[in-house]
Amino acid sequence: MNKNKQKQAVLSVNQLSCCQSSQFQLKNISLDISESCCLGVIGPNGSGKTTLLKAVTGFIPTKRGQILYCNLPLETYNKQALSKEIAIVLQSTELDQSITVEDYILLGRNPYRKRWQFWESEQDIQVAETAMKITQIESLRFRQINALSGGEKQLVRIARALAQEPRLFLLDEPTNHLDISHQLQILSLLNRLKREKKMSIMIVLHDLNLASEFCDELILMQNGKIVRKGCPKEVLTRQNIESVYDTQVVEGENPVSKKPYVFLVSEDK
Repeated sequence: MNKNKQKQAVLSVNQLSCCQSSQFQLKNISLDISESCCLGVIGPNGSGKTTLLKAVTGFIPTKRGQILYCNLPLETYNKQALSKEIAIVLQSTELDQSITVEDYILLGRNPYRKRWQFWESEQDIQVAETAMKITQIESLRFRQINALSGGEKQLVRIARALAQEPRLFLLDEPTNHLDISHQLQILSLLNRLKREKKMSIMIVLHDLNLASEFCDELILMQNGKIVRKGCPKEVLTRQNIESVYDTQVVEGENPVSKKPYVFLVSEDK
């Protein structure tokens, strides 16, 4: 039996259906994320991956089904309490603003602010320091965010989310448009957080081989539905990939990690 299945679920989604627009909806989504588990969400563009992330945090109202966080319905938590438990890093352009890295990361402490608190507490500053240290961006603390590279901005987003001290971390394509060095840096960081901080992670990834390498479990989505879920070896089969992506592939194995590896086949061959 899968070890992650034996652990109590941090997040449970049961028969969830919801709409982000009149043209698209999620249908009958069920999944569990346990402690110290990384769940990867894969699928073609428009399959519902980002919509699913927004739905499980309550950004999109549900039509049917239930979302449980630590065995309690999501709606029983107020926004401030939920922000202390769940952090989400979406793709956005808000880091084009003129603000220092340190000040931006301290915004992650907003859920902990008390009424009439105008300045960061000593604990807030210490948590922000720790977040910068974990993400290895201490040297950037006084830099303006709009002057950073794409990889540096992504690390800053993650550091702000860590300042919330979450138990569940949701990320939408954090390696998108980054070079392989930054991709490895970010995914290795998340792997370390999962292992050392017992953090649960749900991550949307386009790269199937990165998903295979770093995720414990995968769900494969198509047209707002989960068509396959399980460990990478169970999900990343030639039949599954060709059926969902309509692309010819060859299955293989990473010679170092022994994880499944997907090779694309050129249409010219």
